[in-house]
Order: sequence, then C-alpha cells, then structure tokens
Amino acid sequence: MAKPKKSQSPAPDPLAAVQLPWHPPAPPLATALLISLAALLVRALVSVGPYSGQGTAPKFGDYEAQRHWMELTLHLPSSDWYRNTSANDLAYWGLDYPPLSAYQSWIHARLINASLPDAVALRSSRGFESHESKLLMRWTVLSSDLMVFFPAALWLVWTYMKDGLGDGGVRRDGWMWLLAMVLINPCLVLIDHGHFQYNCISLGLTLGAIAGVLSRNELVAAALFSLAINHKQMSMYFAPAFFGHLLGKCMKRKYPVVEIMKLGFVVLGTFAIVWWPYLQSYEAAIQVISRLAPFERGIYEDYVANFWCSTSVLIKWKRLFAIKLLKLMSLSATILAFLPSFIQQVKSPSNLGFLYSLLNSSFSFYLFSYQVHEKSILLPLLPASLLALHEPHLYGWFTYYALFSMYPLICRDQLLLQYIAVLGLFFLIYYSPGASYGKEVKISSRTKTVLSLPLLCSIVLHIVYLQIEPPKRYPFIFDALIMFICFSQFVILSLYTNYKQWMLDFQPRPAGRKKDL
Repeated sequence: MAKPKKSQSPAPDPLAAVQLPWHPPAPPLATALLISLAALLVRALVSVGPYSGQGTAPKFGDYEAQRHWMELTLHLPSSDWYRNTSANDLAYWGLDYPPLSAYQSWIHARLINASLPDAVALRSSRGFESHESKLLMRWTVLSSDLMVFFPAALWLVWTYMKDGLGDGGVRRDGWMWLLAMVLINPCLVLIDHGHFQYNCISLGLTLGAIAGVLSRNELVAAALFSLAINHKQMSMYFAPAFFGHLLGKCMKRKYPVVEIMKLGFVVLGTFAIVWWPYLQSYEAAIQVISRLAPFERGIYEDYVANFWCSTSVLIKWKRLFAIKLLKLMSLSATILAFLPSFIQQVKSPSNLGFLYSLLNSSFSFYLFSYQVHEKSILLPLLPASLLALHEPHLYGWFTYYALFSMYPLICRDQLLLQYIAVLGLFFLIYYSPGASYGKEVKISSRTKTVLSLPLLCSIVLHIVYLQIEPPKRYPFIFDALIMFICFSQFVILSLYTNYKQWMLDFQPRPAGRKKDL
C-alpha cells in the first residue's frame, strides 16, 4: 500500500522573518520612541561633519550667518536688528528673516554666551570658528529639532493613527513607517545638521499646523502656521493651501462668517504679538519688510531647478526684463500654478485633498516664485512625506531628485560621505520588509523605461561631477545638467499631483464616514 504523500509547506520567506519597528505587533509608544532616537542619532552623526563655508573667509557661509545673527541680537536693541548701522553692516549677512527667527537667534545667543562669550562677541567674533563653538552651534539645531519638529511629527502620526485621513483606502497600521519617513528625511537632515540651518523650526511649526487641521483644531493650526510664517517667510509657500482648505470648511458650516472671523482674529493676534516691537512706527515695520523681500538679488540664484533658472539658457530673463516686470511675471505665474489646487479645496475640502494642496501650492512657489534657493525644495518635500502611504512611488522618486538637486551644494560643503550614508539609510527603510504600504501599484514596462532614463543620467552625473573637469568655456555645465534633469522631474510630479487632487472629487466617499469638517 502506497504511503500517503506529506503535504509540503511552502519555504519560509527569510525577509518575512525580519521584524522591524513598523511591523504591526510592535507596541506604539516604544516604537515611536525607538524611531525618534534613531532619527536623533542620524542627525548627531551628520553634525560631526563640516558645515557651510567652513574655513572659507571672508564671508564664510550659512553657519557664519546664523552665528552673526546671534551676535547682533545679543548685543544690539531690537530696533537695530534690521537697520544698517556702524555695528550692523547689512552687507555682511544682514538679518533677512522675520522677527520670530531673530528671537530664536537671541535665545541661542544667550545660551552660547553663557559658556563661550568669544563666539558671539560684538564685531570681534566675525568668522569665529572653533571645535567648541561648532559643538554649541550644532546643539542649538539638535535641540530645536527635538523641541519643535519631533513633537509635531509625533502629533501628526498620532492623529493619523487615530482618525486616518478619511479616505478609507490606506491601513492605519502604516503610521510607524510614516513616522520614520518624516523624521529621517535625508534632505532636511543634511541641510539643517550638515549645511547648517534651522528649517526644522519653521517646518515643525507647519507640521504642527497640519496636524491641527487634521485633528479639527483649526484655531491652533492658524496660530502655529502664523508662527511658521513669522519664522521663515518661505512658509508662505503653504498659505494658499491653508487658506483654501480652511475657507472651504468655514463656508460649509452653519455660521461661516463667525468661523472666518475667529481664524482671522487668531492670525492677526499672533502676528501682532510677534511684530509688536516693530509696530511702534511705520518706518520700523517697513524696514523689516524690506529685508524680507530682497528683490535686488535677482529672480534666482545659483542653479536652482525651477522654471526661471532652467529656461534662462534660452531666455536671459535678468538681462531682458527689469526687476519690476520680473516680479509681476513671477507673481502671475505662481498664482496661475496654485489656483486650480486652491479652487478644488475651497469647493471640496478634505483631509487628503488638503495634503495634495499643500504639495501643489509649495511646488507652484518653488517652480515660479521670485528668489528661490535650491534649499527651498524642503518645503514641497514636507507634504510629500505625509502622502508617503498614499503615494509611496511619488515620495521615493521625489526625495531622490530633491536630494540630487542639492548635490552641487552638498559637494561644496564637503558632505559627500553624509550624502551617501543618509540617502542609503533612507532607501533601506523605504524598501524594508513590512514597509510596502501601497507599493504594489503596477507600472508598465514602457513607463519604467521612461523613468529609468533620467535616473541613469543622474547616476552618471553623480560620478562625472566629481571626476571630470568641466570645459573652461562652460564651467557650470554639470550643474546645469543636474538642474535640467531635476526640473523635468519636478514638473512631471507637479502635474501628476494636481491631477490626483482634482480626481478626488470623482471618488465616492466611504460609507459611514463623516465629512472632514
């Protein structure tokens, strides 16, 4: 009699056995703490490297700018922070951020002055560099990140875990992976903790405002976003999305005028508190505002991957048009670019649509507004990271090209090792087992081929930029090629996300789900 055949169990998948923090059985609190500690460690390791303008006199770089602002705010009265005086030469890293950024510099200056007064001494500290001062300056960024950006990220993912986005299409157990994507953003880590800036504060306040909107705390959101604008004026990139979404919600409520007035009072009150020292006279307020809009610098700087710089190869904008006309052209193009997204949110406000609107609005400003820096790509990256569960392919693709667009800056700062390490870590987490939320979307072979061409070119340019000397006639040819590739991808991504936002109106609302009002 033949023996019955034993049923063969399928071979175990070795990757499935790997348990990473974002696997569903993990305890939420411990997991969030573990991810936060890992993100903090990454920042600390990056901060060991060089910073912008290290050892490059006479003007150094952004590190010296931030140190110089601490020096000025510590020793000069607030009335002289934005004025050209014998003690404040505006030609040497004059303060050009709103008052909240100046207050932040004053607080950090007091902390540094307590232990290393030479680093912030008036006049004599210009270009001051030492190992101890670098350590203190790095700690000011780390502490700002911990106190502003980290809590805002935790609040947002907690809101997502609790309520989702109201679309019923994505599992809420992906919040742990989402937290890792938000906290370990390679672009933000390299710019703040490598190059040296405090984007974590303005982006953290914006992130908190987004969490406030998603959790239906609109007044808190209005106050936080007003603070973000008063820390860095580039936060205005998100203003059309916030205004359109909140206006759309108010218009659908029982007393729309009352709701709008409440938001208006919060915004005006927050601005009044921050600007109070400069509201004593018209001249003082105008002096600050004039520093926030440096139109004389031109419509673009360096090789930023936006419309004006990318098309300047064919149309010499700076040479052919006056600044006044360029301002009007830039304003018109920016409004036309964000208008469809704005209208969609006024007409049909939703949480998911709000995130798309944030991305589309910030993309519009990055591509078409006046005086854009390469580091401004951090702004559209923030809402893109919040859409990572819904648009994982978009987020991975966007992050790579956003980081690649800053490659020349990273090379100038001698942060290539950190660039490779952080980008590698990001994609290790992005493609890790158990983190494939929504990545099962099928892509045709033709689309893969088209997408592979710029990717291949970017990989080649990474090597060429370092190994081959550009021709003397075209010393920035490689910078321009990087700009063209990134600009083309940003335009494609912007068109795609605008399309996705408008298609939300044609998607049926999940049964039993309350409106996001």
